[in-house]
Amino acid sequence: MLPPKELLSFLKSEDNFIIATHMNPDGDALGSTIALSMALQRIGKKTVLLCKDAIPAQYKFLPGQEKFITFESLQPSTFNLQPFNLILLDCNDIDRIGEKSQISNFKFQISAVIDHHETEKAFGSIRWIMPHSAATGLMVYHLIKHLEVEITEEMAVNLYSAIAVDTGNFRYENTSPEIFQVASELQKAGAKPHAIYRELYESWSAGRFNLFIRVINTLSIENNIAIVYVTRNMFQETATSPDDTEHFVEFPRIMKNVNISVLFREINDNYYKVSLRSKDDINVAQIAASFGGGGHKNAAGFRINTDFETAKKKVIAKLSPVLNQN
Repeated sequence: MLPPKELLSFLKSEDNFIIATHMNPDGDALGSTIALSMALQRIGKKTVLLCKDAIPAQYKFLPGQEKFITFESLQPSTFNLQPFNLILLDCNDIDRIGEKSQISNFKFQISAVIDHHETEKAFGSIRWIMPHSAATGLMVYHLIKHLEVEITEEMAVNLYSAIAVDTGNFRYENTSPEIFQVASELQKAGAKPHAIYRELYESWSAGRFNLFIRVINTLSIENNIAIVYVTRNMFQETATSPDDTEHFVEFPRIMKNVNISVLFREINDNYYKVSLRSKDDINVAQIAASFGGGGHKNAAGFRINTDFETAKKKVIAKLSPVLNQN
């Protein structure tokens, strides 16, 4: 995997980078951002890590996660970053990093995008978007190698975690021979697969487990589409947060005859975040895009403003024809 020459030149010749990732960050977003920041610092660059939302509890083990700041904490005078350059990681739409009011006063010289999502926006002076890459972490791994920076143990933990999350711990269709080769190199550099797996998948709180039970009990199946939902009341009753629902949408896919799983998460009255997961060649990114969202072929999402039953009917109506084609 060869990064664009203009991206490498940008990173080598410029300085004062704000590296931003999308709101509601996952392991790929966080691990990629931290690892790239560490690599740039090793070649003498100044970096600031920016994320609108707090780091989810399950990712607090990532070395360097404490370096993230929010828009409220971003004071150019404090960081002496004017003028600065922007690197957008694991998304290619600047609207995904914050609210419009926060982004409107967000000024920068040059913007670079490093991403692997299938749905694509036209943002970025320099763009490296590879939808066929299993993870942004994989792209950052190759970028660091081409910057001729030695991958430290802390970088390795972040990159391994990023790749593990976006490949379902090496179970998804996007897991290629290259993924195993890179994972092997990261293990040699200090990443411990068993320890990372435990942090990612075996560190649930009692509240999160109780929330999972409630969500699974909402299961309904129609036309090989499994649907579950989570309400605001469920969060209150289990003392949990939306971060605790990560991976919930993937569990209904375990069933042999389920080809698509859908999770509706209530955000507000008649307002839902919808997560889609599919098997094989069923492209849910296109469905998400039709609702104004996006993502990957087998993992995508969007938001919808209507009551639950109407939202459910609309999603099934869009998904059913796709299933019939496969």
